Amino acid sequence: MKRLLIWMMFLLPVTAWAQSSAVKQIMKMAKEDNRTMEHLDILCNRFGGRLAGSYACETAEKWAKKCFEEWGYDVKLEKIGDMGVGFSRGGWWGRATGDENMVLHFATPSFTSGTKGPQSGHVVMEPLSQIEFERNKARLKGAWVLIENLSTKGQGLPRGNSEELVKRKKEILKQNNAIAKRQGRYIDRSEMNKEMPGLLYDEMVEAGVLGFIRPAEVPIAARYDTLIVRQNHTFDMLPTVPDILLDQDQFARIQKAVSERRNIQLEFDIRNYFRPGPIPYHNVVAEIKGSKYPNEYVIVGAHLDAYDIASGGVDCGNGVAAVMEAARMLSVAKAKPERTILFILFGAEEFGLRGSIAWCEANKSKLENISMMFNRDGGPLPYVAFNVPKSVVKEYKGVEDAIRELYPENNFKIREGKPMVRPEKPRTADDFTFRYWGVPASKMVLKDVKGYGFEYREIWHTERDHYQMAYPDYMEQSSPALAIIALGTANLSKKLPRDEFFK
Repeated sequence: MKRLLIWMMFLLPVTAWAQSSAVKQIMKMAKEDNRTMEHLDILCNRFGGRLAGSYACETAEKWAKKCFEEWGYDVKLEKIGDMGVGFSRGGWWGRATGDENMVLHFATPSFTSGTKGPQSGHVVMEPLSQIEFERNKARLKGAWVLIENLSTKGQGLPRGNSEELVKRKKEILKQNNAIAKRQGRYIDRSEMNKEMPGLLYDEMVEAGVLGFIRPAEVPIAARYDTLIVRQNHTFDMLPTVPDILLDQDQFARIQKAVSERRNIQLEFDIRNYFRPGPIPYHNVVAEIKGSKYPNEYVIVGAHLDAYDIASGGVDCGNGVAAVMEAARMLSVAKAKPERTILFILFGAEEFGLRGSIAWCEANKSKLENISMMFNRDGGPLPYVAFNVPKSVVKEYKGVEDAIRELYPENNFKIREGKPMVRPEKPRTADDFTFRYWGVPASKMVLKDVKGYGFEYREIWHTERDHYQMAYPDYMEQSSPALAIIALGTANLSKKLPRDEFFK
């Protein structure tokens, strides 16, 4: 009997927490007023792909700030940096005519050139040696150039003038020139070194080519021209001809036709637009002040930017929508967290975690006081578990009870987690940035519990990352679960112990 009384005394606080007015209100909104998909609809279908430096990203930043303000949060747009040039994508289409007739399935990396209206031309293979270039120089004018190499998969062609790049190009050209000279009149391309695409890029542009075409796996992934983004080039240093990623099956058909010297014409109309910089980009940071420990923090984050080949419905519209709805629910429920909760929509994650790195570097004094960083990134799936240090598993009993009551089919569990190794550098996702700085950070455990057959690689940076790829029932579970977990973490008796979180 004595043991039972002690156990009941221990259980009362977490049970009472699970039935607190704020948690009950969140649970009620989860069933009757869940707006997660409304937020996602606006992000994807009103704004579209939100690459840093685009109009869509700027608009999304302003919209998110306005939403947080309407919900009663203190909000800041914290500048991360400036893009040397801005980029926004319009529509695109293409077709093949002649001996091969088909509508072309393709995309272009961001920060690469569009066409000058609809442009039509014949097709040639990329010259792999100076000898081959001179023999075909006249044919290059007004031609689309097929490039077989896949080493810059999804990215813009390596047009850089770095010492290492120039040196390697010269070495390959020297090898290929020797092969072509030995072969004589009839050049066998199978013997050539195809390690690096665009060996004679500048010379081909000077000769008047219309653009470059490379084979791409389906679904097509298109990222960005690394030269423009990483070296922060300015408006007058932009590429002038398109870099096209074409469905590899169509590429093979066209390549075969070219090798047989058959008649084939390609026509493209690609609307890629630039604007002179500097173009600032930001983190959106919203704060609800802690009632007991205002200088200790729980962070709930996702990255606002998204590749613009699609509309960023999953990566990371799903995270932004869940984080924003969790914030709205806590506001409407009049939650009073004991620790300060920061909702952060990170900018330029896709350009190398720039937003989370900038925030950590600017807030070094706060890092030691962060109890936990939750990062929603990785898929539009429901939470099924949260791994925590052994010493606080029992304190999360109320959190587990509330989420299991809301979504019994997901069998949500608070589990004892194994200590993690701190990464040697920020990588992969924003939670890794915080782990690098020694802050406990988690994505929690996701699972396709109903069996929709979700495959993250299908949408990751590809043309299929749209609103329709986010499942409403899963998405609407994530927001209240995130709100309840964040509130529960903010109300723990102590910060999450770092010596149990990290090895």
